[in-house]
Amino acid sequence: MSDKTYDLVIIGAGPGGYVAAIRAAQLGLRVACIEKEKNLGGTCLRVGCIPSKALLDSSELYAQAKQKFSTHGIVVDNISLDLKKMLKRKEKVVKTLTGGVASLLKKNKVERLQGTAKIISPNCVEVLNDTSSRLNTTSILVASGSVPAELPFLPFDGERIVCSTEALSFSTVPSRLIVIGAGPIGLELGSVWSRLGSQVLVVEAMERIVAGADVELSTQLQKVLEKQGIEFKLGASVKAATVGDKDVSIEIALASGETVTETADRILVAVGRKPYTDGLGLEDIGVICDERGCINVNDQFQTTVPGIYAIGDVVSGPMLAHKAEEEGLACAEIIAGQVSQVNYQAIPSVVYTWPELASVGLTEEQALEDYEEIASGRFPFMANGRARAADDCDGLVKIITDKKTDRIIGVHILGARASDLIAEATIVMEFGGSAEDIARTCHAHPTFSETIKEAALDVAGRVIHK
Repeated sequence: MSDKTYDLVIIGAGPGGYVAAIRAAQLGLRVACIEKEKNLGGTCLRVGCIPSKALLDSSELYAQAKQKFSTHGIVVDNISLDLKKMLKRKEKVVKTLTGGVASLLKKNKVERLQGTAKIISPNCVEVLNDTSSRLNTTSILVASGSVPAELPFLPFDGERIVCSTEALSFSTVPSRLIVIGAGPIGLELGSVWSRLGSQVLVVEAMERIVAGADVELSTQLQKVLEKQGIEFKLGASVKAATVGDKDVSIEIALASGETVTETADRILVAVGRKPYTDGLGLEDIGVICDERGCINVNDQFQTTVPGIYAIGDVVSGPMLAHKAEEEGLACAEIIAGQVSQVNYQAIPSVVYTWPELASVGLTEEQALEDYEEIASGRFPFMANGRARAADDCDGLVKIITDKKTDRIIGVHILGARASDLIAEATIVMEFGGSAEDIARTCHAHPTFSETIKEAALDVAGRVIHK
């Protein structure tokens, strides 16, 4: 039995866990953070957000060099791909950032323990590695994250049928890649390998891509991706798979009722993720989970067992790193005795294709259901001076408001740097702002951000440059 007693023991050092640990330590709590992996940062830093964005940026530069440089008067002959070097750069980015998390925990005097965790009681956590030890604590926070979801008839084998982890590190560019699932992960990794030379087919059971997005913008994104060479089969379901020595074949039931067979070097299954709570002993101590495996919590992040809290991918809501971070901050403050909360109406989401698709708040379809009357404004990137100068003219901005009050209830951006532009909309929504607030705010010229101002002007029929 450890002779150390903590105010808070956190299970998991992903975006939710390590942020909660740092904030709790800042507030004077004695904190321990348990992580089973050698490197900190969770899925996001190790095999998710960061490495995928490194590859997305590298592959986009490669695609621009091949397809766009000549338009700008840049002549580059004999362009070739050094995939090994590209992957090495990705690993360097990951190593730098995971090392940074370790430094931050040390700086804030958070005790880091490597091993698997099991909750023995609301005041005791067992840490298993080469040995076994127990930590006494006042509170426990579960932030153990999520893992890729498998299809029963397509189990991951790490070679032909893979999840996102393996798809970040293919040693060669597949001549053909089938992606099952047209959500953010499937589209992003499909884009990476398409840019690098793969023939990519995306199979999606829904009738459209990015099912939770605004219909108008997700439809436009599909058209752009098709122009880039990605093929889609929507309203289609995979029925069976046959794995060979050098390829894999799947049977696909199309919306028309026809069944076709497609063959590829590899299949990426990207149908979502599921909470990871294996081995934590939650059921033994009375922590209740729902039918999807998400831990039930109240608005204070408390589970059904007093003293045990949960955040991030193990609770309901979108599985987003920044959502986990906000929950980690709020939960740490609550445990420390402060008042804190997360505004779930102002959590942005991004699909990091090119162009990017970013959203915050309600889609137009949701707004029509929830509000008596809405107003909306649109502005295309092709009418923006900076977009023209940069030759990034695909996409548009859509702003949705409650017509009675002009309060912004949803913003959707398809276009260059949408992931950065969405922050302005999120801030305005956080403060309960209106379209008029944005329309009356001076935006630097020429910038991509002017598309947001113009869309805000369009809500009241005052758009200038369209």
